[in-house]
Amino acid sequence: MMTTEKLNLTNTWDKKFDKGEEVNHKKITFINRYGITLAADLYEPKNFTGKLPAIALSGPFGAVKEQSSGLYAQEMARRGFITVAFDPSFTGESGGSPRYMASPDINTEDFQAAVDFLSNYEKVDPDKIGIIGICGWGGMALNATAIDTRIKVTVASTMYDMTRVAAKGYFDSQDSEEARYEARKRFNEQRTKDYQAGTYERAGGVVDPLPEDAPQFVKDYYAYYKTERGYHSRSLNSNDGWNVVGTMSFLNQPILKYSNEIRSAVLIVHGDKAHSYYFGKDAYENMIKDSSYTDNKEFLSIEGASHIDLYDNMEVIPFDKIHKFFEENM
Repeated sequence: MMTTEKLNLTNTWDKKFDKGEEVNHKKITFINRYGITLAADLYEPKNFTGKLPAIALSGPFGAVKEQSSGLYAQEMARRGFITVAFDPSFTGESGGSPRYMASPDINTEDFQAAVDFLSNYEKVDPDKIGIIGICGWGGMALNATAIDTRIKVTVASTMYDMTRVAAKGYFDSQDSEEARYEARKRFNEQRTKDYQAGTYERAGGVVDPLPEDAPQFVKDYYAYYKTERGYHSRSLNSNDGWNVVGTMSFLNQPILKYSNEIRSAVLIVHGDKAHSYYFGKDAYENMIKDSSYTDNKEFLSIEGASHIDLYDNMEVIPFDKIHKFFEENM
């Protein structure tokens, strides 16, 4: 039998965006196939009848549902969708122990578990379910879509391929057997230390204080996660980050291997000034390469937009396009 663990859910509005007057909101929980109970915010348009299309959302990697994914979820609910923004396993208000771990498999499963919930929610049309992944969860969204035929539409916004950056470094600058060996060595040395200590050492979130010579994208992350704009007490990026060994498995597990077999509609959105632009561009090109299903795939480049702009800048995030893409392909 599926049993859910009791979670400590916050009832006050503690999100990094104002509460919309056009939608209803409530906290929900659902369980993934590993038995982990996930916490989520469910948003619904007010005064609707019948069954609605639905969207599950998560991201960025190391963020919580009170940040970007909740902002997207509330806006898409305002536009007529039932939406669920969830905290991934081991983070935020969701369950799972030990805390602050990540897994390409489990985190892909988190999206599928959200689809399980929506497929059985009485207000949702189960034939019209999509997902949105932001930043590192953009890659997870594509991976979920490659395996879950219930997902009819996917949007990956300002995406990272977390397995690529783990194995090759930023801009593939550490793409060598020697560099990966050294990374594996450091991870396993840390595992020994953690076992001896009986606890997991944290890797640290966004760097603080900010070095004067920090790259612009690091300054952008600081401006979001470490200031009132985006800081949240449960966000790993805002605080002490993942466990050092928490992301170890990403080093050996590319997640986009079969993306060119995705038959459903996919929109990848990226700012052309983002340091991460190559993740989205390459993911799109690999998705359509040798694929028989290219007619419903799109790459949207946002001129002048940075990585962080697509987190919360309502004047930059192309919600009209995203809305239209969902409507046309559901």
